[in-house]
Formats: sequence, C-alpha cells, structure tokens
Amino acid sequence: MIRRLAAAALLLAAAALPAPAQTVRWGNNGEVSTMDPHGAFSTANAALLGNIYEGLVRHDRELRFEPALATGWEVLAPDHWRFAIRQGVRFHDGSPMTPADVVASLRRASLPNSPYASVTHMIQSVEQSGDWTVDIRLRGPYPVLINDLAGISILSEAWMQRHDALQPADPARGRTAYTSMNTNGTGPYRLVSREPDAQTVLERFDGWWDRSPVPVQRVVFTPVANDATRVAGLLGGQLDVITPTPLQDLDRLRAANGLRVVEAQDLRVMFLVFNVAADHPVEGQPRNPLADERVRQALSMGVDVGAVTQSVMRGLTQPIHTLIAPEIGGYDAALATPRVAHDTAAARRLLAEAGYPDGFGIGFDCPNDRFVNGERVCRAIASMWARIGVRANLNVMRYPPYMARFLNHQSDIFLLGWANTPQLDGFSILNNVFHTKNQRSGSWNAGRVSDPAFDALVARAAVEMDPARRTALMTEAFNMERQGFWTVPLYREPMVVAMRRPLDIPASADGRMRFWMARLD
Repeated sequence: MIRRLAAAALLLAAAALPAPAQTVRWGNNGEVSTMDPHGAFSTANAALLGNIYEGLVRHDRELRFEPALATGWEVLAPDHWRFAIRQGVRFHDGSPMTPADVVASLRRASLPNSPYASVTHMIQSVEQSGDWTVDIRLRGPYPVLINDLAGISILSEAWMQRHDALQPADPARGRTAYTSMNTNGTGPYRLVSREPDAQTVLERFDGWWDRSPVPVQRVVFTPVANDATRVAGLLGGQLDVITPTPLQDLDRLRAANGLRVVEAQDLRVMFLVFNVAADHPVEGQPRNPLADERVRQALSMGVDVGAVTQSVMRGLTQPIHTLIAPEIGGYDAALATPRVAHDTAAARRLLAEAGYPDGFGIGFDCPNDRFVNGERVCRAIASMWARIGVRANLNVMRYPPYMARFLNHQSDIFLLGWANTPQLDGFSILNNVFHTKNQRSGSWNAGRVSDPAFDALVARAAVEMDPARRTALMTEAFNMERQGFWTVPLYREPMVVAMRRPLDIPASADGRMRFWMARLD
C-alpha cells in the first residue's frame, strides 16, 4: 500500500512539472516482475524490455519476422541452422556485440528450468562457427525456430560474467540477481533508473545500430494500477499514454480534445485455468473437485461468456471458443464452436452426478492489474458460479505475486491470457501451458495437466515440417484439451491505447509498446 501511495504521489507531483520535450510518460496498470529478459516468459515484461533488448529476429509493424541482430540465416540441414551475426552493434555500456555474446545468451535462455526453456526446448547446442556466424543444432527438424528466436534477448557475456548473472533470475522462483534491476541491451533505449512500483526511466540510445529515426527521447514508465487514477493522469496531462485503457471510460476519452484513441484486437485469448491434479489440496475439501471432468464441464456450463463480453467488456470483444486467435499458426476454424451451452440447471445436475449436490467452495485467484477489466471479469464469473452452488473464494492481488502463486501451483482456478507471442504459432500454448512439466516443456503448466497422449501429439507437431500435417496434429491436441475441459475460453482481449497528441504509437496486436516506431505528428 505504501508503494502504491508513493507511485500516486509521484504522479500527482508530475502535474506541476511540464514534461521535457520528446518525453513520453507511460502509465501502465501493472509493474514488470523483473528487468532480466530471460527471467520471465511474459508479454507484459516484454512490452517494456523489448525497447531495451533485441533478439536475432524481430517483428516489423505488421508483425512479420525480419532480421535484427542476425542479418540472415540458412538451413544447412533440417536440424542445423547457421546465422550471420550483425557487425557494428554495440551494447549500452559501449562494448561491441560479438557472436560469443549470442552463444552465451542462447545457452543462458536454454538452461534447464529457465523460464525460456520451453521456447528453447529444441535447441541442442549453440556454437560459434566462424568469425561472424553462429550455428544452432536442434534435437530434430523444427519449423518454428525463427519464431522462437524473435523472443530471446541477447546480452553481453562479459557483463553477465562480471555481475555473476550467467543464469536467469526468475522471480517466480524467488531468484534475484544483478539483472533483476539492471540492463545492458543493444536496443533503441537504455535504462537510466529503476524504482520498482514507482518509476522506470528509459533514454534513447544514440548508438543504436538501426539508425532509424527515434523521435521519442525519453520514456518514463509508471505503474498505476487504479483505472480512475490512470485516466485522470491522461486527461490532466500528467501522463502521455496509458495501457490498458479502461473500457468504461472509452467514450469520455474519445470525446476529449487533444487525445488520440487507437483501437485494435489483441492476439491474447483470455481463459480460466483449472488445477486438475488429484493431489492438489483444496481448502475445506477432502479431495480436489477439479480433478473430476464432470465438475470442470459444469463450471464451463455455468459461465455465460456472452454476458461477460457484453456487460463487463462493453461489447468490444466477442466470445471465443478456441485458445488461439485466427491469425496464429495452427488455427483451425473447425474448433470455433461452443464447447457447451450456458445452462445453469444442467450444470447443477452434473455437479450432483459428480457427488456435489450442494456445490462446494473453491479458490479463485485473479489479478487487479495487467488484464483489461480482469477483476470485474472474475467477479462476474464468481457470481455466475454461485447460481450453480459453487462458492468461489475470490482472491484478488497484483500481478507479480499472482503470477508467482499460480506458477508455484498454489491456485485452484485462475485467469490467464496467452497471445502466443513472439512465436505467433499455436505450438507456444500447447507446449508451454499444457505439456507435462519437465525441464524443457510446460513452464506455464500451472493447471498441472499431464496426459502422455497429448504430450506425444505435441512432440510430433514439434518436428513435423509439412504445414498441413502439422496443423492437423495441433488441432488434435487442441481438441483433447477441449474435450477434457482443462480451461474455459472467454474472449480475445480488446486493445485500446489512449494517448495525448501529438504522440502516435502503433497499437501492436502482440501487446508490445514499440516506442522507436512512435511518431510525434
């Protein structure tokens, strides 16, 4: 509470001071969990850190893959790729980037139990093969290596060695290191100062290799969890851009002079996750009700997703019945039909059949930041479950402790959003969220799903090079999840970015804030 008050005080104090020219004051609804780019596989973290760090590959304005710290690549064999490393690149500390830095960074992200292990799971070895080339050998053919590399940041090996940071600092595991608070990337912005829960300041890096015009000189990131405070800061001139924009204030912001509202559809699909493990302890229950497929189906039937999208999300999105957006590789329209109809009476009958005629109590964790109207969504769903006799004990908290809680398998039911970025491929959610957790897969499998047949399908999809056969394998895997009621798909998150003119920042469907692409009209 003290830190939140301090952040609010900083915001109010900023009202008395005009922003320096070419400074963008960014109010976000949550804090990033770490400044270590390998410390958390998180779109929310990448929205900020993507301005500091870069990978071998990046996305352009249309989210197409293009060279970044690699100038090109060739496939020497289905399991052997060679990358030409860009010359003349410097880290923010002034040291030159070399192929050795690429090797060290990819090895770091590939370490067992790294948050990025399920992204790098197919990488067998990384070696420097020439003065300016790096070879990646895979565990087999793998069609989406480029997709994965778009999200793996490159750090300085010497800098990591100097600060004892050759392993990722994962806050969900309670790990901290120099990289938790400090950065040294190659991107268009460098870190100037960091005060968690208060203010993080980035400044344009004039030594950036890209040489593209970067009109925004300085970015001041401030976590402002309260929607009303964030909107007031934008309307009052203390903030220049807010994310996300509260939907209940959208009409007011559209009508305000001097503001620009950019609307898009996020790739992120929101869904509820059930902890299905039989040995998962549920307070007040002799066994885990969620281990029973009938209970999960009843809970799915108890949610009126259409009412959620119309009332809570104000009609700015529609119910979705799959876990990936149509733009994502592996999407199959055959699965875009309702899993079950909303039916309170049928849900009650199913609960009685499962041995819960009087319902039961269950924990329901939800963040009050990070997702658009996330807390309101959870409260609406908890009310719907009450009608079928399920007493959802809502536990609302900020996202960093929330993420640590569900990743440590402490949550019964929780709200999750998955955009399949940067891969833009459905393999991301299959391998990260539903594959049995091991050293290289299932890093986000907080629902503790474990199905050997499902894992076998994912393993086959990983190495299938034929696009049609690969999509068929992923469709079969998604259908297994669908039939098992491991989740409740809800909707694609609406993306609305409100900003003060003359600022014009593209609203990227992957949720990242690319300040180097901004314009000052």
